[in-house]
Amino acid sequence: MNVRKLANRLAFGWDYGRPIVIAFSLFAISGLIPNLALAMGAKQPNSSSVVGDWSGKLKAGGGSLLVVLHVTKSDSGALEVTLDSPQQGATGLEGSDVMLEGDKLSFKIPVVNGSYKGTISADGKTISGTWAQGASLPLEFTRGNEATVEAANAAPKPHFLPAQAPVPVADLKPVLDREFAPLLANGILAKSTGGGIVIGVFENGQQRIFTYGDAQPDSIFEIGSLTKTFTGLALAQMVEQKKVALDEPALDLLPAGSVPKPSGAEITLLALATHHSGLPRLPKNLSEGMNPQNPYANYHWAQMKGFLDQHGVALPADAPFLYSNLGYGLLGYALARRAGVSYAQLIREEVTGPLGMKDTTVGLTPAEEERFLTGHNAENAAVSPWTFNESMAGAGALRSTAGDLLKYLEAELDAEKLAAGAKPGSPAATLPAAVALTHSLFAGGPMQMRIGLAWLYIPAVATYWHDGGTGGFSSFAAFTPSADRAVVVLYNREDITPGQMMFVNRVCNNVVALLTGKPAIALGD
Repeated sequence: MNVRKLANRLAFGWDYGRPIVIAFSLFAISGLIPNLALAMGAKQPNSSSVVGDWSGKLKAGGGSLLVVLHVTKSDSGALEVTLDSPQQGATGLEGSDVMLEGDKLSFKIPVVNGSYKGTISADGKTISGTWAQGASLPLEFTRGNEATVEAANAAPKPHFLPAQAPVPVADLKPVLDREFAPLLANGILAKSTGGGIVIGVFENGQQRIFTYGDAQPDSIFEIGSLTKTFTGLALAQMVEQKKVALDEPALDLLPAGSVPKPSGAEITLLALATHHSGLPRLPKNLSEGMNPQNPYANYHWAQMKGFLDQHGVALPADAPFLYSNLGYGLLGYALARRAGVSYAQLIREEVTGPLGMKDTTVGLTPAEEERFLTGHNAENAAVSPWTFNESMAGAGALRSTAGDLLKYLEAELDAEKLAAGAKPGSPAATLPAAVALTHSLFAGGPMQMRIGLAWLYIPAVATYWHDGGTGGFSSFAAFTPSADRAVVVLYNREDITPGQMMFVNRVCNNVVALLTGKPAIALGD
């Protein structure tokens, strides 16, 4: 396996090269469709200047998403605009309110709360403007029937599930059964694939767990970067217990004299927890002695120390958001050292123990091994589990079940209730304040999002979220405190394709769409 491909596979969550897609799809957490859409409007004067096919790329966070625009006139002379996102399997989607005034083109996308405003160039070859969907990003279209446009025209049209009355949690099963039927019969969850997915839903005191394919309600999955949210909560617990401080230099928690002390500002625990440390996504020496089938197993503190010796732990001025597995590995290692325990024990004492999460752990007992699903790579071949050395455990080492993760998300929604009756000074007693601290929006994230302690936050829909992925598993979790709603999806496949949405993300979007009475693209597509 070459280094470039390996780097993609090693990236939990945001490093998979799909920030654009996630940014769009996450607006669907409140029931909105996870794709760009299109618009139709009334007859406009001088509309011939914009009629035709256009293509552009929406860029942010180092990635890009192909967008194809089709502008035509109806028989009545009305201007019609359709917008495709072929990488997301979305074509021919409809909207409203096209306006063409001179060289100014605009349209709204009600189904995703999106809109576009652009200016047609004097030669009629480009439209330069801004796509707004919570975040605002530059988007320039170029006229032409190039291969990308033809590919979009040839793409299958998605099947939309019409908006309907909100479905209560208790009534979700028959609706989801219909959605998953084609996937089970002859799709990605057919018996021959070994695929299994578990969906956990909580809303206003009601919860349900749904399973499809090879999964059972108590099946155990690798959860990848969802581990980072546990590391963030462990940090918050230790802050509330006065064991560490957010502005404390990470170097103070490491072995004495192990890394040179910088002359100026140092990387703090908060900088690590918010991905503003300046550390890269992965250490450059990760490949030394690495097993590509289990890439983190042999990355010890000695290797991390060697990298930090060269890179340093100085905090860059105005360090931007840069998602870093290395940073969270260092954070988990540092916290465990301060606590004087292993990372696994730290999470057990500070998080999973107080919450009664018996199936969330780093290592598995023989009985748990029986419930641990076989993971599959993107080509659907069975793969070995990933294990993590202590130096990188905080980035992605945990395994869990949907039931345990619903307990976890319920705590995110109402930690006071779960900590009732706790012994003063115990980890359970500090949980409410610690959970609140993880929700504090300390810094900017990607695509005009914000970030707390690991959890990313979308202001437009008041939703916290995180995803995860390993060589054989994908996961997604989100919660909206104002709606008292949480959803978790676990899948035993590396469902990561650059430029495309994770299947677990689509499932989450559709569940929320059903709960809130919004339309969604059928999962069978």
